[in-house]
Amino acid sequence: MLQAYDCIMTEMEEVRELFDRELLCDIPLISDLLDHINKFRGKMLRPMLVLLSGQVCGGLQPPHRVIAAVLEMVHMATLVHDDVLDETEIRRRGKTIHSLHGNETAVMLGDLLISRAFHLCSSLDHPGFSRRIAAAANTVCEGELMQLLYRDYYDLEEQRYLDIISRKTAALISCSCYLGAQAADAEEPVCQNLAAYGTHLGIAFQIMDDVVDLTGKETQAGKTLGTDFQKGKITLPGIHLLRICSPEQKRTILTWLDRRTPQDYQEYGKILHESGSIDYARQRAKHYIEQAQQELASLPAGEAHKLLMELAELVV
Repeated sequence: MLQAYDCIMTEMEEVRELFDRELLCDIPLISDLLDHINKFRGKMLRPMLVLLSGQVCGGLQPPHRVIAAVLEMVHMATLVHDDVLDETEIRRRGKTIHSLHGNETAVMLGDLLISRAFHLCSSLDHPGFSRRIAAAANTVCEGELMQLLYRDYYDLEEQRYLDIISRKTAALISCSCYLGAQAADAEEPVCQNLAAYGTHLGIAFQIMDDVVDLTGKETQAGKTLGTDFQKGKITLPGIHLLRICSPEQKRTILTWLDRRTPQDYQEYGKILHESGSIDYARQRAKHYIEQAQQELASLPAGEAHKLLMELAELVV
């Protein structure tokens, strides 16, 4: 990850500066909120993918910085809203907006980020850029709604789960890669290759994030864990477990999933490990990473290509 930053250090700093300028507000209370969520930016994966995709296709242009900042704003808006939906207390080792100021403030702040994102997006001369970003944002919302509607539904099929995470997580990552290529004037087949890379990468990323939610440690993850279990969201390890377990085991597991005590959570995590369901999810994530890397095969060799390959490996 640090190597990727070295390759695009100057451009990433320009994206950060553009992001900060767009979020300036002359109302002190709102400015304080916007300053607080800047802690959520993390490694800025989506801007990084915009820039690396542009580099692998020949070089960066001024629209790349704007596209990268817009996509990061949209992503951060989804994080603020997700924390409301999941009642998450910690994000990036800091208090979430909803835990500090309530759901109403968090919802409106997420909406403000979306409106600022599309205000900045309107500065792009190419209407196709903004239309693709808007389409990706629509898809993310569809995925989040699907996940909400499938809460407490423990017969969820693996393909439906993959459809949900393809929308709620992979869509914006795929858009980052596609627009990075398109803004570099790449041919449509190349844009599609990079979009597919982003889709596979995003699916693997979300599978591993779901594994961490079940098995990780909050001190390492830097965020509240166990929210999927508490909110009745069945993810890939659980789907696999319920598919392979005996009828008697299934009745016990469903009791844990319905009751959701801390002891139930511990027992659930233990059986996920013992059954091989965690390993299954990790192998599925690895499969999608391999698929992502195959999409890069026809692209020119070079530093950006190498970093896109390495970035995929870091997910698993």
